[in-house]
Amino acid sequence: MKQTEAQNDALQLFCPNVDCSARGKIGAGNLVSHGKKRERYKCKTCGKTFCARQGTMFVGLRKPEELIVIVVTLLAYGCPVRAIVHALDLDERTVARWQERAGAHCQKVHEDQVMAGKLDLQHVQADEMRGKGWKMIPWIGLAMMVSTRLWLGGVVSRTRDSSLADRLLLQVRACSRVACALLVCTDGWAAYPNSIRRAFRDKVKRTAGRGRASLQIWSGLHIGTVIKHTVNKRLTEVVRQMSHGSMAQAMRLLQRSAGGQVLNTSYIERFNGTVRERLATLTRKCRHAAQRLQALETGMYLIGSTYNFCCFHYELSKRTAGEVQRLLRQTPAMASGLTDHLWRPSELLWYKVPPAPWVEPKRRGRPRRQPVAESSLPKRLRGRPRTRPLPDPNVPKRPRGRPRKIPLSTFTV
Repeated sequence: MKQTEAQNDALQLFCPNVDCSARGKIGAGNLVSHGKKRERYKCKTCGKTFCARQGTMFVGLRKPEELIVIVVTLLAYGCPVRAIVHALDLDERTVARWQERAGAHCQKVHEDQVMAGKLDLQHVQADEMRGKGWKMIPWIGLAMMVSTRLWLGGVVSRTRDSSLADRLLLQVRACSRVACALLVCTDGWAAYPNSIRRAFRDKVKRTAGRGRASLQIWSGLHIGTVIKHTVNKRLTEVVRQMSHGSMAQAMRLLQRSAGGQVLNTSYIERFNGTVRERLATLTRKCRHAAQRLQALETGMYLIGSTYNFCCFHYELSKRTAGEVQRLLRQTPAMASGLTDHLWRPSELLWYKVPPAPWVEPKRRGRPRRQPVAESSLPKRLRGRPRTRPLPDPNVPKRPRGRPRKIPLSTFTV
């Protein structure tokens, strides 16, 4: 029996209901088509219905999909909003809302793909930059994997304090494997070394029996600091030192990751320039100021995800061996092993993040003392054993309750 197109589409989807036991399962056979005019599907396990756009950026939007993809692609590459408004005859609020939707969706994709703890980072560079805001000064912290040029994460904050560094380094920790050899290079901000130590440590039980586990820093962690001294906005001296670890191991990690001959932060500074070029709020000499941190954060995730999955990087290009040499181009995600092809912007916006697998909840209450009896065995009688014989059904029952009152007038003398 041939399957229809709707049935084939249902095999590639999953139930997004969080309370469903079949959530996130692709091709489990629990979805059927539920509508001909609109692409809707029904889960046979939980009985809930959902549309085909559920979990993507396009859910609830009525504009053509091609137009939305074009607008989001232009925004990801730094096209001004007013130019999009005049060219495509759209409202400025519509374009801003689409940018926030796309950025929130790209954040989910980034957390599912990059922050999965599968990367051997080797060499990471972190830096922060100052933005322009309305009645505030926003700060953005960014981190990058040097060997594959993969953007690892970013944090937006109103203040430049240790909490910004802690949140940024926790994102880097979420991307890394456990206890791998790692070199982290930063600038001279004093909050970085302690934040790195707090992020890259694990609980270790040193003594047997009861007692609290101690937090131990990774043995392969090395922290390099690059301090630049300037006079009249001109660089005069660069001081390179180790805040944690050994310089010899740091040099080996530098050579393995092709991150230069000395400690540096040049790669993350180049990425900062890319973000400043594509996000108007971060441009140094402009009149565009951010009014909300959420808009700045969604714009950062849109640019970062497009940079990771949808753009070929020149430094990652390789020449194939053989008589006919070809240029093998790669994206940072391809070089990191997260994907095997170049993602189109539409593929990035259509990517659906599956929910976590359903786990049967634990049974609460007092456990049963005896196992449940099998159905083949006779059931145990409940209550006290009967001591009196059963009444004879042929004998009439004695009336219960008080006897009925009869008026005196009915008696005759």
